[in-house]
Amino acid sequence: MDITTAPVAEPTAASTAPLRLAVIIGSNREGRFGPVVGKWVLDRLGERDDFEVDVIDLADIALPTSISYDPAPPVKAVLDTLTPRLAGADAFLVLTPEYNHSFPASIKNLIDWHYVEWQAKPVGLVSYGGISGGLRAVEHLRQIFAELHAVTVRDTVSFHQARGLFEPDGELREPTEPEAAVKRLLDQLGWWGRTLRDAKATRPYAA
Repeated sequence: MDITTAPVAEPTAASTAPLRLAVIIGSNREGRFGPVVGKWVLDRLGERDDFEVDVIDLADIALPTSISYDPAPPVKAVLDTLTPRLAGADAFLVLTPEYNHSFPASIKNLIDWHYVEWQAKPVGLVSYGGISGGLRAVEHLRQIFAELHAVTVRDTVSFHQARGLFEPDGELREPTEPEAAVKRLLDQLGWWGRTLRDAKATRPYAA
């Protein structure tokens, strides 16, 4: 039997382009700690050239909690701006606090206003909170994103007793372990993002 080696395909422009990453800052509470964690994450992303970052801060998004298939004009105006940003993303990074053993309603609201925009895309999760570091919020989000045909990456970054971990300038007092954790998370997110983007370029996802 003759054995031949298939030629190695040349990388396409789509496969080498930076991933479009939507970073979602999930808390919209007054006095929230999310922007501190968000700045630290964005600084780490700024050290990489494999992502194009779009920050979606839910404190700036005026979505009502009442979901409608025929939204009123003010809501439609918000969606006309917001939805294309989610649709155009190759991957998502969600920053979530933990409120009452779960994630905040602002994140669930954003999720529930959309559906196909999440499909066949990877989601990375960064959490913060008290003793649990937001890990219960992460586990709840995994179930919801699975229902939406999204893939949550295995590794996370979690900040336990978060307010005591950061200096006033927003830098971590002990950065070694979080820096290693965020590198693993972003590397995995990048792998899944490129893999799924290339697969969808070859064949549509069967939802």
